[in-house]
Amino acid sequence: MPLTGSTSPLLEQINIPQDLRNLPEARLPTLAEELREFLIQTVARTGGHFAANLGTVELTIALHYTFNTPEDRLIWDVGHQTYPHKILTGRRKCMHTLRRKDGIAGFPKRCESPYDTFGVGHSSTSLSAALGMAIAAERTSSDRKIVAIIGDGAMTAGMAFEALNHAGHLKSDLLVVLNDNEMSISPNVGALSAHLTKLLSGQLFSTVREGGKKVLSHVPPVLEVARRAEEHVKGLFAPEGTLFEELGFHYFGPVDGHDLLTLVQTLRNLRALKGPRLLHVVTRKGKGYPLAEEEPVDYHGVGAFDPACGLKPATSGGKPTYTQVFSEWLCDMAAQDERLIGITPAMREGSGLVEFSERFPDRYFDVAIAEQHAVTLAAGLACEGLKPVVAIYSTFLQRAYDQLIHDVALQNLPVLFAIDRAGLVGPDGPTHAGSFDYSYLRCIPNLVMMAPADEDECRQMLYTGFQLNQPATVRYPRGKGPGVVPKREMRMLPVGRGEVRRRGRDLALLAFGDMVTVAQAAAEHLDATVVNMRFVKPLDEALIVQIAAEHHELVTLEDNAIAGGAGDAISDCLAQRGISIPVLHIGLPDRFIEQGERVELLAECGLDVDGVLQRLVDWRKQR
Repeated sequence: MPLTGSTSPLLEQINIPQDLRNLPEARLPTLAEELREFLIQTVARTGGHFAANLGTVELTIALHYTFNTPEDRLIWDVGHQTYPHKILTGRRKCMHTLRRKDGIAGFPKRCESPYDTFGVGHSSTSLSAALGMAIAAERTSSDRKIVAIIGDGAMTAGMAFEALNHAGHLKSDLLVVLNDNEMSISPNVGALSAHLTKLLSGQLFSTVREGGKKVLSHVPPVLEVARRAEEHVKGLFAPEGTLFEELGFHYFGPVDGHDLLTLVQTLRNLRALKGPRLLHVVTRKGKGYPLAEEEPVDYHGVGAFDPACGLKPATSGGKPTYTQVFSEWLCDMAAQDERLIGITPAMREGSGLVEFSERFPDRYFDVAIAEQHAVTLAAGLACEGLKPVVAIYSTFLQRAYDQLIHDVALQNLPVLFAIDRAGLVGPDGPTHAGSFDYSYLRCIPNLVMMAPADEDECRQMLYTGFQLNQPATVRYPRGKGPGVVPKREMRMLPVGRGEVRRRGRDLALLAFGDMVTVAQAAAEHLDATVVNMRFVKPLDEALIVQIAAEHHELVTLEDNAIAGGAGDAISDCLAQRGISIPVLHIGLPDRFIEQGERVELLAECGLDVDGVLQRLVDWRKQR
């Protein structure tokens, strides 16, 4: 029965999408208002992705209202826009745990809800996954509908166009909703465009069009003229649709993504159609919260804040983050060497390239969400004598692995990779954790791999990597370091050389990167030697052999997967020399680590001081 008799807020009556579908259409705008306000209040307490989610309130309601979810599949891209989806699919009462340890994830997750039909976190995967589901539905004679919702930013990745091309070729029964939130509501998104879209998506137009094609199929030249005429008429109202038509999709739109009733009618029409269809929806990031509408970049991902006041201005002073250390080094190095080129795959703010982009705009390239292109672009620049620096998150570098091997390392080109967000990242969870870079980089020839123990070492390693005539990586974690003030003077570090930070007895802790600080604190309880290894590749093998000869036990520490990681490299070194000594590897366990605060996750993995001490006790008991 329609939920019309209750006096409580509509949102509190919606526990699953079927409750939503029981509402009369006239009440949907009221629900949208309540949902948007709930979203503002919730994210203000928990932090998370904010502006994009405010922009998808009406679209999410319309999709769940029109389609029979979860039987009909909604596949969301990235997940930055799925908080309204989570709220409407049974998780409203859990939203206070969003992105917290043991709470609900910040992205769609198959094991969390049957309405999360595909797990996401990296961009531009929705179309490929949706096409796979559409093919499966066809092979099983299912009449379920498949809908992929992808943002315009995600459409910059080649993978999205590969899927579009394949879907258009197969003529698969698939609806793609392009959520365009990078532009303001254009003149095309008005009454005339909305009316035209409803007409074009209606059954009458579809029947006439398909019937006409059958009649004209016997006269191919006339059929081609008719097809081009149809595209021309659409192009008068939506020129961007021509590309999708050429890829084999029937294009509809653009429509106002905040006109809820028009969205419902249009989606209802499109649900009744067959074949590859694309609906272009224009939304506004931060919709309904003026501060986010004015500054959508600042409000993309937020911490907790007072919704009455907005985000607090960033304050200077205190310890810099590793990202800020990189940002300052990049500008300093660019001022010294005009060959330096800065490259980012759509992570200008996150990777610390804002100041560089403003001071050196002709040497700054944001290639959009196209990690593969970013790496091979850098290779091409390096071929011609320039010095590219690719600023990229560890988790996103995974997407350009072939290019890193084939286009950079194989040709031994001097490309420097500044790898941010290494190790555990916290609330964003396993899709964004940089848990594997030691393992997947260590096996690549020609590559120098560095891991700074502190802020100054980070600056000096970046300088060192930039000066090398071969590929190099500097890998650093999210957030702040131990507080070592970076020296202005930049100096070359001896490649492949570690340093002993503390002399102890019997036990030696061989630590990499951020774990050096933990090792030093633990060593005070153990009277242990601490070695800052600095280089994962090439290893300081001479120092490892020396330390093994002087101690009875070795412990390796890294915030990377143990399998194939830096500790494994040390064991390989010892084994090849026939050196037998007990070695304990402490690192990330062989499982994906869920979201939580970074300090919580490190403790969970035994990578804090107490965890190291306990692991050592347990290890000794087992021997």
